[in-house]
Amino acid sequence: MNGAETITVRRNSYDAQVHQSEPMAIPAEAPIAIETNGIAYAVMMATPEDIEDFVTGFLMAEGLAEAGDIGDVAVHQVENGDWGRGFVARVNLPPERLGAVLERARRRVGDSSCGICGIEGVEAALRPLPSLLRKSGATPQAIRRGLDGLRGGQDLGRLTSATHAAAFCNEDGGLVAVREDVGRHNALDKLVGALARQGIDAGQGFMIVTSRCSYELVEKTARAGCPLLVAISAPTNLAVHRAQAAGLKLCFVARDDTMLTTPERAGTDERATALVEP
Repeated sequence: MNGAETITVRRNSYDAQVHQSEPMAIPAEAPIAIETNGIAYAVMMATPEDIEDFVTGFLMAEGLAEAGDIGDVAVHQVENGDWGRGFVARVNLPPERLGAVLERARRRVGDSSCGICGIEGVEAALRPLPSLLRKSGATPQAIRRGLDGLRGGQDLGRLTSATHAAAFCNEDGGLVAVREDVGRHNALDKLVGALARQGIDAGQGFMIVTSRCSYELVEKTARAGCPLLVAISAPTNLAVHRAQAAGLKLCFVARDDTMLTTPERAGTDERATALVEP
């Protein structure tokens, strides 16, 4: 399952000069149909790498299963001459999980890794997040080490310049796992799934995402039990409020010299402050 494809492109300058043709790597994107216990649940567009991790993390983010509920994920490639290839990923959940699967499958009106398509009402979209009782012990120096490690771990991004990445680091900033995808939500789902499948406790480190800090990424991180999320770009207001309510620490606009953080609890009068690397 290759995450990239090489095409031949022609570089054109704006003064109408045409330069020599050259190869270019572009990221792969394909439909992935997720079936649970024979029930067609969702079709996602994603980079067809680490599909087992993706399905595991996606089902956890949807609230349909815990890590221990998800066994083997059977992935089958489907070919179609008109539109190329796709994949079907099949997984069996315990019988007690089927009620939630059937109810969500009945309500789904669209498919997206943002985690809210197909649910009914604002209350469902803003359902309570688990409270994160453990606080992160990562220092600013550890976060910077994690950022440095992530740069070297983005193989697909370095090849294509067109993918997002999500990484998990231990509290010292050591890189534990990286997953990449054309979708920022997909990359984080893959990472959460990889940690679950390897039995790694997400509460013993922090996550880094190479995108803006949207509320969906906050939700996925909190539900995985990770106490700290670091983002390259800025958060939305809903992401900040949801993180505070869950006790999730946010660091964002993370650069080599500074990053920003917010209060961890709602109801304080603190403003976002800069953490400066000594």
